[in-house]
Amino acid sequence: MTNPVGLISMQIARPFTEDYFPWLSRLKELGYDFIELLVPEPGDVELGNLRRALDDAGLDVVLAARVNMERNLTSSDANCRRQGKDYLTYAIECAHELSARIVGGPLYGNPLVFAGRAPQPVDEDLRSARENWCIEGLKTIAPLATQAGVRLAVEPLNRFETDILCTTRQAIALIDLVDEPSVRLMLDTFHMHMEDASIPEAILEAGTRIAHFQANENHRGFLGTGATDWIAVVRALHAVGYDGPISLEPFRRNDDRIAVPIAQWRPPHEDETERLSASLAFLKSAITMGRYRR
Repeated sequence: MTNPVGLISMQIARPFTEDYFPWLSRLKELGYDFIELLVPEPGDVELGNLRRALDDAGLDVVLAARVNMERNLTSSDANCRRQGKDYLTYAIECAHELSARIVGGPLYGNPLVFAGRAPQPVDEDLRSARENWCIEGLKTIAPLATQAGVRLAVEPLNRFETDILCTTRQAIALIDLVDEPSVRLMLDTFHMHMEDASIPEAILEAGTRIAHFQANENHRGFLGTGATDWIAVVRALHAVGYDGPISLEPFRRNDDRIAVPIAQWRPPHEDETERLSASLAFLKSAITMGRYRR
């Protein structure tokens, strides 16, 4: 089990523009294998320049999709569902141009708190319609992903961020219903802490469906500073034969003042290099030791 390990670009900046290209070689020097980039919005960065910068740094790339209420496969508005398909098509095109093999995230849409809306009761007709819209949307886009050599990795989020997929079991059900080889699963231990009874058991149940894995503490701090049993997590990944990418998202900043909005992304305000290096070493050690039983 030799998983490539990467870092989310949000650790550095949002959006990730050409001003931050020097960070690519810095990440490589720290020992990271790839960067997980948010799918660039038009005008953020010229993709050809980004591809050359990645090549120069010797880094691979994974893409993370950014859905919203307008580009939303599970919207009650047909136009928003169409825009959701258009956005995933655009994300696949970006991935192809950047030689990325994975586009992950809450591809189904329907964001909650971060879209400024509260969850509401859903009757069975609407629930069933959302399920069908999601399946139809992913099945429509899947052949484009296959043709581009890209896998779409669907990520369940916690109950405060979506009302479509929250548990690993819900995501497994969706992937099995879509039944397309290019539509797989992405798991994030931050969300799993809230919604899955056991992270290792959820990994074992997901099995070979997993295409991307995000190793995050329960409080989104640096690895090793939270409540996660990383040896148990890695043993479960090893048991299902997962040798794909693992990315880190430790973007909770060192600031515990009263009334600081922790849910709001904030740029770094201090040098985090030492902790980024230590987090990487911690995970690689866990990957090594997770191969062995007591």
